[in-house]
Amino acid sequence: MPVEFLGIAGTNPASEVTPRTGGPLDLEYTSKLARAHEDNGWDRILFAYHSGSPDPSQVAAYVAGRTERINLVVAHRPNVAYPTLTAKTFATLDHISCGRFEVHVITGGSTADQAAEGDFLTKDERYARTHEFIQILKQAWTSDQRFDFDGKHYRFENFVADIKPLQQPRPRISFGGSSAAAYAVGAAEADIFALWGEPLAGTREQLATIDAEASRAGRADRPTIQIAFRPIIAPTEELAWEKAESILGRIKNGPAPTRLRSKTPENSGSQRLLKAVAEGERHDRALWTAPTGVTGGGGNSTALVGTPDTIAAALLDYYDLGIRIFSARGYDIYDDAIDFGRYVIPLVRSEVAHREQRKAS
Repeated sequence: MPVEFLGIAGTNPASEVTPRTGGPLDLEYTSKLARAHEDNGWDRILFAYHSGSPDPSQVAAYVAGRTERINLVVAHRPNVAYPTLTAKTFATLDHISCGRFEVHVITGGSTADQAAEGDFLTKDERYARTHEFIQILKQAWTSDQRFDFDGKHYRFENFVADIKPLQQPRPRISFGGSSAAAYAVGAAEADIFALWGEPLAGTREQLATIDAEASRAGRADRPTIQIAFRPIIAPTEELAWEKAESILGRIKNGPAPTRLRSKTPENSGSQRLLKAVAEGERHDRALWTAPTGVTGGGGNSTALVGTPDTIAAALLDYYDLGIRIFSARGYDIYDDAIDFGRYVIPLVRSEVAHREQRKAS
């Protein structure tokens, strides 16, 4: 299977190191960033979700009209819309984008951010709801017959969607999480299981768990695995590490101190990342956990530091574990999207093609 690359579809230039100078939705920047990914070899971009952010599905529809090739991955929380409405909304978006839509289902790792939109379920209850939500979405996208659903979280009768996705049989559904409940739901239902970047040993451990849960659910193959890193690239190793330390200082003195999390995060993924921090700042070939420690285990925060050759080699180490989708988002988002696309993606694709040729011969 060929390797894929997922970038970020930001709606303004802000990051942990860059202050926002305008409003939350800068349409010119949004288009420019999407095209930077499309023009530099990326396959997919993620439209992220937060309780107060611009609506990602509408932003994706806007970007669809300003791009031609790149896939548009829309993050969605099951609590914000009933699954039958979501199925129609996203089938419509698949038509608008000419079959370039995918959905990333977010169960919700922050109880506070869920509560901001009226969701007061416990974490395990949220995962149970997500399980039902994905099942309904799949059936709504593929069934030409009316169907009923009678679950703990959703109940309806005689639904059929007139509009189906352009993609057949349906768009891909991605999912993330690192708790026992997350492994069970994602391994059973997701097409793509998204992980945060851990050391190779921790990633290997997670893959074994996903394999076991997929087998328990009766799947012949596990979901395609995606992993996320923050690339820090420079022409030499020395310059890359100087850049990394500069970025760390910018995070510590950055524009968004409210994003720095508690040292005891509630979600399992962040707890796993902090465990890696406790074991050391540098792991394997190029993994750096210092930004993770500063942000209290904040989400996609582990970095790969080095020259393009070093970062490509590090990604190939994960490829050898079975990872097939790499999510990458730099700290200087626009410039890093171009640099990673120009200097890292071709190296990885070339080596993967060589390995696949050797395997086939």
